[in-house]
Amino acid sequence: MSAYVEHANITIKQLENAIHFLQTAIPEFEIRKQGQGEHYRWCHLGTENSYIALQEVVERKESDRTPYLDIGINHIGIVIDNVGETKARLIDAGYQENELGADHPWRKRIYFFDKDGIEWEFIEYLSDDPAQRNDYSL
Repeated sequence: MSAYVEHANITIKQLENAIHFLQTAIPEFEIRKQGQGEHYRWCHLGTENSYIALQEVVERKESDRTPYLDIGINHIGIVIDNVGETKARLIDAGYQENELGADHPWRKRIYFFDKDGIEWEFIEYLSDDPAQRNDYSL
């Protein structure tokens, strides 16, 4: 078996905003399960094989970056089929693009911010060859 990322767990400000952003970018992402824990609301959003675990921040007067309590992540990369279509949907919905994506012969990348300011990377691979997909020479 090849290793793969099954899920990423992130703490966000507002659950509905995060769900809307991700379903705008990736319409096939469905809510697998959501609920209310003892201290926060949560949602697992994705496919039957992988998902993003979202949980709302626990409101406190001071932030100490305690895992699972405070917002914090650089970006999450998600492989998609078509960068152009995803970009158009996100722009049409009013999301802000970060112009990081550099041209590469084997992949297209775009970066967008959700309403919490979390950056998401969307990658379209142009090759099935792992050596080309993982090329860092440029």
